[in-house]
Amino acid sequence: MNRFLQLHLLTSYPPANLNRDDLGRPKSAVMGGTVRLRISSQSLKRAWRTSSVFETALKGHVGTRTKEMGKRIYAQLLDGQIRPKDALEWAVKMAAQFGKSKKVDKEKALNELEIEQLAHFSPEEEQAIDALVATLIARKSGPDDAELKLLREKHSAADIALFGRMLADTPLFNTEAAAQVAHAIAVHRCQVEDDFFTAVDDLNTGREDRGSGHMGETEFGAALFYLYICIDRALLLENLQNDRALMEQTLSALMECAATVAPTGKQNSFASRAYASYILAEKGDRQPRSLSVAFLRPVTGEDTLPAAIEALERCCRNMDQVYGSCAAERQRMNAHDGSGTLVDLKAFVAAE
Repeated sequence: MNRFLQLHLLTSYPPANLNRDDLGRPKSAVMGGTVRLRISSQSLKRAWRTSSVFETALKGHVGTRTKEMGKRIYAQLLDGQIRPKDALEWAVKMAAQFGKSKKVDKEKALNELEIEQLAHFSPEEEQAIDALVATLIARKSGPDDAELKLLREKHSAADIALFGRMLADTPLFNTEAAAQVAHAIAVHRCQVEDDFFTAVDDLNTGREDRGSGHMGETEFGAALFYLYICIDRALLLENLQNDRALMEQTLSALMECAATVAPTGKQNSFASRAYASYILAEKGDRQPRSLSVAFLRPVTGEDTLPAAIEALERCCRNMDQVYGSCAAERQRMNAHDGSGTLVDLKAFVAAE
């Protein structure tokens, strides 16, 4: 097996605000002495694992990330005609297996049903929870210690296998992420711009007031982004309980998501959906490396995409020349000149 799979993507987004900072502006970073737009890895991973592409390709192998599983358990117990006091007590005990309960507000006892940190539940754990709820409803009594062992070391959740899971209170059930996702970074100088907008009141005839019904301002930016992903295929296979067919499905789904799924921020305002224009996929056993250094010097000129492709490929060739080849095999797709296909790339990343 070629242990490491590395993906390098160039994707151009038109005016957008895909990933906002605490002020509502597009996220940015300084690289090579210039300001670049940025899309965080957290934003990208969430968009991928919650996408219809991922759900369709990996049906039955996608987990749920939430603090509120206790609330769902409580509602199920109430539906099963369990007294509210008992339902609350049992649901709190079950939820506590996945994390510490929030501090109790005496006025709002239901706060206990939430845990402090987001927990990622595998499909097997959700099935175990549902089965235990059904048992408690049937016998009208609470869970014992043995029944509360709901966490699973072995599971088939592809999203947990790829992106990992950290449970601070029960580290035995942590999963080390098999995929490392860099923040996508613009390959050229960028500027965040302001869009002033107004909205007209449809029932305002203008006889008394010709002004707008609402005024506002939103920030946006446009950029060609470089994205780097590295997957430890051996660790992914281990995380998926050595199910090779599921690993191949997972890699194929990740490849399609990275190429075609955009973050959801402000999509209704900007419709800034985009497919990758260029993808380089590499497989090998050598220590991985990003090719972001190709863009320390920002790409300039009007024909940005071909210039960025050339900079990326030149950087790859030069790295190979001084270090030796980083990859045993490579596959490319270039939508700019019409070479390669996503179908071929998906087959390449999934193959042994």
